Amino acid sequence: MKITVLDGYALNPGDLGWDSLSRLGEVEVFDRTESPEELFSRAAESDAVLINKIEIGKAELDRLPKLRYIGITATGYNNVDTAEARKHGVAVTNVPSYSTFSVAQHVFALLLEITDRTAMHSALVKDGGWHGSKDYCFYEGRLTELCGKTMGIVGMGNIGMRTAMIASALGMDVVYHSRSRKAAADELGFSFSTLDGLLEKSDVVSLHCPLSDDTRHMIDKRALALMKRDAILINTARGALVDEDALFAALRDNRIRAAGLDVISEEPPRKDVPLFSLSNCIATPHTAWATFEARSRLMRTACSNLEAFLEGRTVNRVD
Repeated sequence: MKITVLDGYALNPGDLGWDSLSRLGEVEVFDRTESPEELFSRAAESDAVLINKIEIGKAELDRLPKLRYIGITATGYNNVDTAEARKHGVAVTNVPSYSTFSVAQHVFALLLEITDRTAMHSALVKDGGWHGSKDYCFYEGRLTELCGKTMGIVGMGNIGMRTAMIASALGMDVVYHSRSRKAAADELGFSFSTLDGLLEKSDVVSLHCPLSDDTRHMIDKRALALMKRDAILINTARGALVDEDALFAALRDNRIRAAGLDVISEEPPRKDVPLFSLSNCIATPHTAWATFEARSRLMRTACSNLEAFLEGRTVNRVD
């Protein structure tokens, strides 16, 4: 079997290796595939391709007659037309739940940076600010204790549940909104709420739902107006869940306190994103999923998905 990895760099920038994949067939790895011409030339003889963000639809499938398998090295699979893949007899798999712990951890990396301002204070210390202080301690701006605050979780899947559990361990009250009530969440004492109700009562709102026509721009001007003036918005899910123009206005006008973003609607971003000019918006470059441990799980599952396909077993199929 010829296996081609078309955009392997994000998963494996060099610290993991491809040995577990190589035992399944002849493997060729490309860090990035940046044009349709490259895709067709590299995958023309492939039985299987592994992709992350590359889009494969009818036009691509029509020109790849040897292709039998598409392995997506991510949880989301909207970049592949699964209906067309089914018509072409091409299996499609994804990798669910590999980044649950890492993304939930990153939620609090963003949140604690806002509430404790650690990077700013470290910079001030190194600049001599503490040395010149008249007091034994030295701090600037408002510091916030999370215990007793309300964490609103929008989307109570695996990551939402893990985030809720960490919030609860910190002494926060948890409310959640999801397409349906979750028995496991209810058993842990988390309160189900309408979205509007959650926005009105939460001190922190953390987004964990998939992007769809129903959820696109769910956090818009109206939603932001419902939030407390001291509220913090965290988004580690999908950038387009948030109307970024509305968020910019809300942050600029101090309509909400702050935002912590790991995702935005256009990635990589253009140079002049207005949100990035605001001191009450902190941003990381879509790294919540990318710990070594999460990528290791992703690699293992991507390989086991292909192995299962070769053995005639159905594992993590989305076609």
